[in-house]
Amino acid sequence: MGEFVKSFKVAFILIACLAVMVSSCAKKAEKQQEVKKLTVVTTLFPLYDFAKNIGGQYADVSLLLPPGVEPHGFEPRPEDILKINKAGVFIFTGEHMEPWADKILKGIDNKSLIIVDSSKGITLIEESGEDDRGHENKGKIEQESDPHIWLDFGNAQKMVDNILGGFIKADEANADAYRKNAEQYKAMLSALDTKFREGLASCSSKYFIHGGHYAFGYMAGRYGLNYISAYHGFAPDSEPSAKRLAELVKKMKKHNVRHVFYEELVSPRVADTIAKETGANLLRLHAAHNITREDWNKGVTFAGLMKQTLMNLKTGLQCR
Repeated sequence: MGEFVKSFKVAFILIACLAVMVSSCAKKAEKQQEVKKLTVVTTLFPLYDFAKNIGGQYADVSLLLPPGVEPHGFEPRPEDILKINKAGVFIFTGEHMEPWADKILKGIDNKSLIIVDSSKGITLIEESGEDDRGHENKGKIEQESDPHIWLDFGNAQKMVDNILGGFIKADEANADAYRKNAEQYKAMLSALDTKFREGLASCSSKYFIHGGHYAFGYMAGRYGLNYISAYHGFAPDSEPSAKRLAELVKKMKKHNVRHVFYEELVSPRVADTIAKETGANLLRLHAAHNITREDWNKGVTFAGLMKQTLMNLKTGLQCR
């Protein structure tokens, strides 16, 4: 009996040790699997949403821009530069949206970093002097190309393709998964494009008055809207003159425009001034550059923001 008890104890100890070893190996394997995730850094919210959906379970995607921060004046901090240097993939919109990127990337030590300029192959809107699109080429304008390319959903699909290319280059082992995810996301963008096209097809007004910086030119062009921005050209910090505001008030009265739009993360001061002069109502349009901390915690998506934008556009343009 004593020998049996002794043998049982030895067997129990061996089983317990084996269980500990298996558990330890499982944890080690799990940790190794986490380390193998592709590390991706993006600059703006649309890029974050695109990349997160493409990467799925195989990528750890982060947004460089802190929630609630307006992007046009953003300058990366030292910790942001370190974050880029440690990444496997860095995704930005292009030189016109992130003018700081070129200088920083030249100083990056990480030679294996895959850099994705998501604007590759996309034709940018240039300054044209067309008054009904809000351009006034009087005086020098520092920014001559419109960087808000993601607001044309055809462009957005090209951006997805560019990001997909970067993912595959950095992590060819999971290329099939990335391709599948990208196709699904592009299908969603195509469906969103159809919703906009159908929703804006029968509107009483085609005049789209915006009391913010020129951000919606691509969207307006895609759906045949006459977009007029209060701000001078594409530069986000060019305050509208009193003459410009007077012109907008006159156009609104002439075309019986009942709503004026303002944008996210920026004071609606200019839009409010125009609204008070015309008796118009204010409506928000979300260009999706970035989102608030509250929206971030809610898990807001690019598609969700665009659906809200469509709803407000339909209201403002009196669409049936």
